[in-house]
Amino acid sequence: MSTVVNTPRPQGTADPSGPAAPLDRLRALQSEGRLVTEYPSVAPLLADLAYGDKGAADLVRAGQLLSRLDPDEVAAANPGTLTVSVAVAGHSTVGALAAPLTAELARHGILLRLTLGDFDGYLRELQDTGSQLYAPGLDLALVVLDAQAVFDELPVVWRVEDLEKAAGGKLAQLGKLVERYVEHGTGTLVLNTLPLHRLHTHQLVDLRSRAALGVAWREFNAGLLRLAAAHERVVVIDLDPLVALGGALNEPRMASYAKANLGDELLGRYAREIGHLARTLRGRAKKVLVLDLDNTLWDGVLGDDGADGIAAATTFRGEAFGNFQKIAKQIGSQGVLLAVSSKNDQEPVLEVLRTHPDMVLRDTDFVRVNANWNPKDGNLRDIAAKLNLGVDSFVFADDSPFETGLVASSLPEVAVVRLDEEPALHVERLLADGWFDVRELTAEDRARAALYRVESDRQDLLDSSGSMEEYLAQLDVQVKVAAVGEADLARVAQLTLRTNQFNLTTERLQPAEVRERIEDPDHLVLSVRSGDRFGDNGVVGALFAHRTPQGLHIDNLLLSCRVFSRGIEQAAVTSVLAYAAAQGLGPVTAAYRPTKKNHRVRDFWPSLGFEPSGGDEEELSFSHPLGELPAVPSHLRLDTDF
Repeated sequence: MSTVVNTPRPQGTADPSGPAAPLDRLRALQSEGRLVTEYPSVAPLLADLAYGDKGAADLVRAGQLLSRLDPDEVAAANPGTLTVSVAVAGHSTVGALAAPLTAELARHGILLRLTLGDFDGYLRELQDTGSQLYAPGLDLALVVLDAQAVFDELPVVWRVEDLEKAAGGKLAQLGKLVERYVEHGTGTLVLNTLPLHRLHTHQLVDLRSRAALGVAWREFNAGLLRLAAAHERVVVIDLDPLVALGGALNEPRMASYAKANLGDELLGRYAREIGHLARTLRGRAKKVLVLDLDNTLWDGVLGDDGADGIAAATTFRGEAFGNFQKIAKQIGSQGVLLAVSSKNDQEPVLEVLRTHPDMVLRDTDFVRVNANWNPKDGNLRDIAAKLNLGVDSFVFADDSPFETGLVASSLPEVAVVRLDEEPALHVERLLADGWFDVRELTAEDRARAALYRVESDRQDLLDSSGSMEEYLAQLDVQVKVAAVGEADLARVAQLTLRTNQFNLTTERLQPAEVRERIEDPDHLVLSVRSGDRFGDNGVVGALFAHRTPQGLHIDNLLLSCRVFSRGIEQAAVTSVLAYAAAQGLGPVTAAYRPTKKNHRVRDFWPSLGFEPSGGDEEELSFSHPLGELPAVPSHLRLDTDF
């Protein structure tokens, strides 16, 4: 399934910034009875809607259409469709969340299975382990809170002391319910901070009391946010940044008569955040940000204006570009790989990146700089090939409608960020969809760009070697396979979520699920760390296994694409086979589940002496009798600690 945020405008059709055309096409699909069978075409239509002037309102209209579909029929008609199950409970009415939530997930190619709770049912549903929030296999349990959840606890006439007591009691109550959910629930519990309305603060007529109320309220919200830090399966959406985008917190009549304490606009923004979260939980976070240069990173056209004629500082407009560079650098510092695709000559571009006084981003901030006159879709393919990544892990930002349209049409898997001639809006547009959101950064994330840059040194060694064997012998590869400890837990979970090519069963695991296996004595959870003459690569792989009555079953093996073809995977499996033989565990079994991305490892198990033992097109089974174990590749040194 592709992730699409933009589509090209067919020749002769209306302006894609206008929402009418895609919404009409969506309605036509529905009226013609083709919406179920053509569900994959929904994502690009919603992408166009999202970029329209009335994007939020039109997404709601689209969501109303899509929410009428039967998810089972859509899934049956489109095998492989990514599905997320969500249950919603709230203090006020939550029905208005259904349409924007359906649309926001569909925009990312995710089919929603939604269950809505009753008005003010959140406490009852959190307490009842048989409620919809605790349903087996649920992905997301949304508990939508608003300020009335606390203010309803106050006496008719109240003072700040009453509010402080009620807020403290509510926080303690929620803390206990969260613990209950973590113990008995299976999904990720999502809470939110509670926006404070002026109608609350201005019930107090003295400024000193209002200030005290503000302090108490912020401490309450801080306590909610700390729940996410304390529990791996809890997320707290901070609504303050969403409220700060503008608009009313709610519509007074709807709040009074329909108990809709959070307005449609705010719920739409909340739904967008949930869409990002669902994408993250499904391992769809992007890895690479590819940037144009002229009028994207700097003001002006290098080829026409020369280095002295471009600016990213010193002028009001130039400073806007400089701010955009700062944000790109900030994103790059957190493990996102930065690359350039620009229609320019290479040497002048590199000279600007190395020496121009306005530049915040330097040539060393990028893992690839493709400045040439080739079509940009081809350049993205080239960058992907050089990084050994799929283009579906790319975000592409450009100010040219032609270039964004070209990439969107020929590479629909790429998330395209449409910039324009207004640089002051570049940052907002880049950050609008949280493309790079992850649950937790790891040490490997922060070092990723440096690790990729070292790859050029390895490539130089490979180019100068007479053969692959000579290259590997000179590389001095070291591999350590060890039981996963606290320090590597987040990284191992991340590998299950983000690794696609060398992922033999594509079993995605959240950190809490990895921890459960670590704590289970029947399970084996191993990290694979590697290094070579050029430095430490960090944790590059993971292996999951569990004991069975017959022996040992390998649940999954994953390896980062950065370290393919170095024998690391063979060494890891050999160490586990040796462990099973030493423990007298009997045959070791394993499986391969084919996906669009992991076809290159289809023959991995047979290559190490595993024999086919059954299965079908969805899963192939293998078994190793432990008679003759594969050898550890002679070019590497293996260390085990499990």
